[in-house]
Amino acid sequence: MIMPDKWTDGDAYEMYVGRWSRQTGKKFLSWLDAPRGLRWLDLGCGTGALTSQILRDCDPHSVVGVEPSEGFLTLARESISDERAKFLPGSGEKVPVNDGMVDFAVSGLVLNFIPEKEKAMAELVRSVDEGGTVAAYVWDYSGHVQFMRYFWDAAIALDPAASEKDEGVRFPICRPAALADLFSGAGLRDVATAPIDIVTPFADFDDYWTPFLSGIAPAPGYCASLDDGERQRLKRRLIETLPTDPDGMILLAARAWAVRGTR
Repeated sequence: MIMPDKWTDGDAYEMYVGRWSRQTGKKFLSWLDAPRGLRWLDLGCGTGALTSQILRDCDPHSVVGVEPSEGFLTLARESISDERAKFLPGSGEKVPVNDGMVDFAVSGLVLNFIPEKEKAMAELVRSVDEGGTVAAYVWDYSGHVQFMRYFWDAAIALDPAASEKDEGVRFPICRPAALADLFSGAGLRDVATAPIDIVTPFADFDDYWTPFLSGIAPAPGYCASLDDGERQRLKRRLIETLPTDPDGMILLAARAWAVRGTR
Protein backbone atom coordinates (compact mmCIF):
# COMPACT_ATOMS: atom_id res chain seq x y z
CA MET A 1 0.00 0.00 0.00
CA ILE A 2 1.33 3.45 -0.93
CA MET A 3 0.85 5.95 1.90
CA PRO A 4 -0.20 9.51 0.98
CA ASP A 5 2.74 11.76 0.18
CA LYS A 6 3.49 14.32 2.87
CA TRP A 7 3.59 18.01 1.84
CA THR A 8 3.72 20.10 5.01
CA ASP A 9 7.23 21.40 5.68
CA GLY A 10 8.27 24.08 3.18
CA ASP A 11 11.83 24.38 4.49
CA ALA A 12 12.39 20.64 4.18
CA TYR A 13 11.03 20.69 0.63
CA GLU A 14 13.40 23.53 -0.26
CA MET A 15 16.37 21.46 0.91
CA TYR A 16 15.19 18.35 -0.94
CA VAL A 17 13.90 19.65 -4.30
CA GLY A 18 13.34 23.41 -4.14
CA ARG A 19 16.98 24.29 -4.80
CA TRP A 20 16.91 22.23 -8.00
CA SER A 21 13.42 23.35 -8.97
CA ARG A 22 14.66 26.94 -9.21
CA GLN A 23 17.32 26.01 -11.76
CA THR A 24 14.85 23.97 -13.77
CA GLY A 25 12.22 26.71 -13.63
CA LYS A 26 14.63 29.26 -15.05
CA LYS A 27 15.32 27.08 -18.09
CA PHE A 28 11.62 26.30 -18.44
CA LEU A 29 10.73 30.00 -18.62
CA SER A 30 13.52 30.61 -21.13
CA TRP A 31 12.01 27.86 -23.31
CA LEU A 32 8.56 29.47 -23.08
CA ASP A 33 10.04 32.86 -24.10
CA ALA A 34 6.91 34.76 -23.04
CA PRO A 35 6.38 38.48 -23.75
CA ARG A 36 6.55 40.85 -20.80
CA GLY A 37 3.59 42.29 -18.97
CA LEU A 38 1.38 39.18 -19.03
CA ARG A 39 -0.94 37.67 -16.42
CA TRP A 40 0.31 34.34 -15.02
CA LEU A 41 -1.08 31.44 -13.00
CA ASP A 42 1.28 29.06 -11.17
CA LEU A 43 -0.65 25.92 -10.21
CA GLY A 44 0.94 23.97 -7.37
CA CYS A 45 3.24 26.89 -6.61
CA GLY A 46 4.65 25.17 -3.51
CA THR A 47 7.14 27.40 -1.72
CA GLY A 48 7.13 29.89 -4.60
CA ALA A 49 10.17 28.71 -6.57
CA LEU A 50 8.62 29.14 -10.02
CA THR A 51 6.58 32.19 -9.04
CA SER A 52 9.71 34.02 -7.91
CA GLN A 53 11.43 33.09 -11.17
CA ILE A 54 8.49 34.45 -13.20
CA LEU A 55 8.71 37.71 -11.26
CA ARG A 56 12.46 38.00 -11.89
CA ASP A 57 12.66 36.87 -15.51
CA CYS A 58 9.32 37.63 -17.17
CA ASP A 59 8.32 41.06 -15.85
CA PRO A 60 4.69 39.94 -15.48
CA HIS A 61 1.66 42.11 -14.89
CA SER A 62 0.60 39.66 -12.16
CA VAL A 63 1.14 36.12 -10.87
CA VAL A 64 -1.41 34.05 -8.97
CA GLY A 65 0.13 31.14 -7.07
CA VAL A 66 -2.28 28.32 -6.20
CA GLU A 67 -1.29 25.65 -3.66
CA PRO A 68 -3.19 23.15 -1.43
CA SER A 69 -0.50 22.96 1.31
CA GLU A 70 -0.92 25.71 3.89
CA GLY A 71 2.66 25.15 5.07
CA PHE A 72 4.00 25.77 1.57
CA LEU A 73 1.71 28.78 1.08
CA THR A 74 2.98 30.32 4.31
CA LEU A 75 6.60 30.05 3.18
CA ALA A 76 5.76 31.44 -0.27
CA ARG A 77 3.99 34.45 1.25
CA GLU A 78 6.84 35.06 3.69
CA SER A 79 9.56 34.84 1.04
CA ILE A 80 7.87 36.79 -1.80
CA SER A 81 6.81 40.37 -1.06
CA ASP A 82 6.37 41.54 -4.66
CA GLU A 83 2.94 43.18 -4.91
CA ARG A 84 2.36 41.61 -8.33
CA ALA A 85 2.11 38.17 -6.70
CA LYS A 86 -0.70 36.75 -4.62
CA PHE A 87 -1.12 33.25 -3.24
CA LEU A 88 -4.41 31.38 -2.92
CA PRO A 89 -5.37 27.98 -1.52
CA GLY A 90 -6.61 25.65 -4.23
CA SER A 91 -5.89 22.50 -6.21
CA GLY A 92 -5.84 21.12 -9.70
CA GLU A 93 -9.42 20.00 -9.33
CA LYS A 94 -10.56 23.54 -8.49
CA VAL A 95 -8.41 26.49 -9.54
CA PRO A 96 -9.71 29.67 -7.83
CA VAL A 97 -9.57 32.05 -10.83
CA ASN A 98 -12.18 33.23 -13.30
CA ASP A 99 -12.43 31.99 -16.88
CA GLY A 100 -9.83 33.52 -19.20
CA MET A 101 -8.22 35.41 -16.33
CA VAL A 102 -4.56 34.73 -17.29
CA ASP A 103 -2.37 34.62 -20.38
CA PHE A 104 -0.03 31.86 -19.16
CA ALA A 105 -1.02 28.98 -16.87
CA VAL A 106 2.00 26.96 -15.74
CA SER A 107 2.74 24.17 -13.29
CA GLY A 108 6.16 23.05 -12.12
CA LEU A 109 6.92 19.53 -10.83
CA VAL A 110 3.30 19.01 -9.78
CA LEU A 111 1.19 17.56 -12.59
CA ASN A 112 2.03 13.94 -11.79
CA PHE A 113 0.83 14.34 -8.19
CA ILE A 114 -2.66 15.50 -9.24
CA PRO A 115 -4.98 12.47 -9.22
CA GLU A 116 -7.50 13.79 -11.76
CA LYS A 117 -5.14 15.07 -14.43
CA GLU A 118 -7.78 15.56 -17.13
CA LYS A 119 -9.85 17.69 -14.74
CA ALA A 120 -6.77 19.73 -13.83
CA MET A 121 -6.02 20.27 -17.51
CA ALA A 122 -9.60 21.44 -18.07
CA GLU A 123 -9.17 23.92 -15.22
CA LEU A 124 -5.89 25.22 -16.64
CA VAL A 125 -7.38 25.59 -20.11
CA ARG A 126 -10.41 27.36 -18.63
CA SER A 127 -8.19 29.81 -16.78
CA VAL A 128 -6.30 31.08 -19.86
CA ASP A 129 -7.62 33.59 -22.37
CA GLU A 130 -8.12 32.60 -26.00
CA GLY A 131 -4.67 32.29 -27.58
CA GLY A 132 -3.09 31.83 -24.15
CA THR A 133 -0.56 29.15 -23.19
CA VAL A 134 -0.75 26.21 -20.80
CA ALA A 135 2.63 24.70 -19.89
CA ALA A 136 4.21 22.41 -17.31
CA TYR A 137 7.34 20.51 -16.44
CA VAL A 138 7.85 17.29 -14.46
CA TRP A 139 10.88 15.30 -13.37
CA ASP A 140 12.02 12.45 -15.61
CA TYR A 141 11.60 10.07 -12.67
CA SER A 142 12.24 6.86 -14.59
CA GLY A 143 15.38 8.15 -16.28
CA HIS A 144 17.66 11.07 -15.57
CA VAL A 145 16.89 12.43 -12.10
CA GLN A 146 20.02 10.87 -10.68
CA PHE A 147 19.69 11.96 -7.04
CA MET A 148 16.33 10.13 -6.91
CA ARG A 149 17.35 7.24 -9.13
CA TYR A 150 20.38 6.35 -6.97
CA PHE A 151 18.11 6.44 -3.91
CA TRP A 152 15.40 4.19 -5.38
CA ASP A 153 17.85 1.79 -7.01
CA ALA A 154 19.54 1.31 -3.63
CA ALA A 155 16.21 1.01 -1.81
CA ILE A 156 14.82 -1.57 -4.25
CA ALA A 157 18.04 -3.62 -4.13
CA LEU A 158 17.48 -3.99 -0.37
CA ASP A 159 13.67 -4.12 -0.45
CA PRO A 160 12.08 -5.15 -3.78
CA ALA A 161 8.67 -4.09 -2.46
CA ALA A 162 9.88 -0.49 -2.52
CA SER A 163 9.49 -0.52 -6.30
CA GLU A 164 5.78 0.30 -6.00
CA LYS A 165 6.71 3.54 -4.22
CA ASP A 166 9.32 4.54 -6.85
CA GLU A 167 8.12 7.66 -8.71
CA GLY A 168 9.47 6.18 -11.92
CA VAL A 169 6.88 3.42 -11.59
CA ARG A 170 4.10 5.51 -10.05
CA PHE A 171 4.14 8.32 -12.61
CA PRO A 172 4.15 7.09 -16.23
CA ILE A 173 2.79 10.52 -17.23
CA CYS A 174 6.33 11.89 -16.77
CA ARG A 175 7.42 11.05 -20.31
CA PRO A 176 7.23 13.32 -23.37
CA ALA A 177 4.74 11.26 -25.37
CA ALA A 178 2.35 10.90 -22.43
CA LEU A 179 2.57 14.61 -21.64
CA ALA A 180 1.90 15.54 -25.27
CA ASP A 181 -1.12 13.22 -25.34
CA LEU A 182 -2.49 14.79 -22.15
CA PHE A 183 -2.16 18.32 -23.53
CA SER A 184 -3.56 17.43 -26.95
CA GLY A 185 -6.44 15.61 -25.30
CA ALA A 186 -7.29 18.80 -23.41
CA GLY A 187 -7.88 20.54 -26.74
CA LEU A 188 -4.65 22.53 -26.84
CA ARG A 189 -2.99 23.34 -30.17
CA ASP A 190 0.67 23.35 -31.27
CA VAL A 191 1.69 21.04 -28.42
CA ALA A 192 5.47 20.71 -27.98
CA THR A 193 7.79 18.99 -25.50
CA ALA A 194 11.45 19.50 -24.60
CA PRO A 195 14.03 18.16 -22.10
CA ILE A 196 15.44 20.46 -19.41
CA ASP A 197 18.79 19.34 -18.00
CA ILE A 198 20.56 20.69 -14.92
CA VAL A 199 23.54 19.75 -12.77
CA THR A 200 22.80 18.85 -9.13
CA PRO A 201 26.04 18.93 -7.11
CA PHE A 202 26.11 17.84 -3.46
CA ALA A 203 28.94 19.14 -1.29
CA ASP A 204 29.27 15.81 0.53
CA PHE A 205 27.24 12.76 1.52
CA ASP A 206 25.44 14.58 4.34
CA ASP A 207 24.26 17.23 1.86
CA TYR A 208 22.79 14.42 -0.23
CA TRP A 209 21.42 12.26 2.59
CA THR A 210 19.91 14.75 5.07
CA PRO A 211 16.95 15.81 2.85
CA PHE A 212 15.83 12.18 2.68
CA LEU A 213 15.31 12.18 6.46
CA SER A 214 12.58 14.85 6.37
CA GLY A 215 9.65 12.66 5.34
CA ILE A 216 8.59 15.26 2.76
CA ALA A 217 7.72 13.91 -0.74
CA PRO A 218 7.77 10.23 -1.82
CA ALA A 219 11.42 9.19 -1.44
CA PRO A 220 11.98 10.91 1.93
CA GLY A 221 8.59 9.53 3.01
CA TYR A 222 9.79 6.01 2.27
CA CYS A 223 13.08 6.67 4.07
CA ALA A 224 11.23 7.95 7.15
CA SER A 225 9.06 4.82 7.19
CA LEU A 226 12.08 2.52 7.71
CA ASP A 227 13.28 1.43 11.11
CA ASP A 228 16.75 2.52 12.23
CA GLY A 229 18.45 -0.66 11.06
CA GLU A 230 16.84 -0.57 7.61
CA ARG A 231 17.68 3.11 7.22
CA GLN A 232 21.33 2.49 8.15
CA ARG A 233 21.55 -0.33 5.57
CA LEU A 234 20.13 2.01 2.92
CA LYS A 235 22.60 4.71 3.95
CA ARG A 236 25.55 2.32 3.64
CA ARG A 237 24.33 1.13 0.24
CA LEU A 238 24.18 4.71 -1.01
CA ILE A 239 27.65 5.50 0.33
CA GLU A 240 28.92 2.52 -1.66
CA THR A 241 27.12 3.36 -4.91
CA LEU A 242 27.06 7.16 -5.25
CA PRO A 243 29.82 8.61 -7.47
CA THR A 244 31.99 10.60 -5.07
CA ASP A 245 35.13 12.53 -5.96
CA PRO A 246 38.28 12.60 -3.76
CA ASP A 247 37.04 15.75 -2.00
CA GLY A 248 33.73 14.11 -1.11
CA MET A 249 31.59 15.97 -3.67
CA ILE A 250 28.79 14.07 -5.36
CA LEU A 251 28.18 15.46 -8.85
CA LEU A 252 24.88 14.35 -10.36
CA ALA A 253 22.51 15.52 -13.10
CA ALA A 254 18.74 15.80 -13.40
CA ARG A 255 16.32 16.06 -16.30
CA ALA A 256 12.78 17.40 -16.44
CA TRP A 257 10.35 17.17 -19.34
CA ALA A 258 8.56 20.36 -20.37
CA VAL A 259 5.33 20.58 -22.36
CA ARG A 260 3.28 23.49 -23.69
CA GLY A 261 0.21 24.12 -25.81
CA THR A 262 -1.96 26.99 -27.02
CA ARG A 263 -5.63 27.41 -26.28
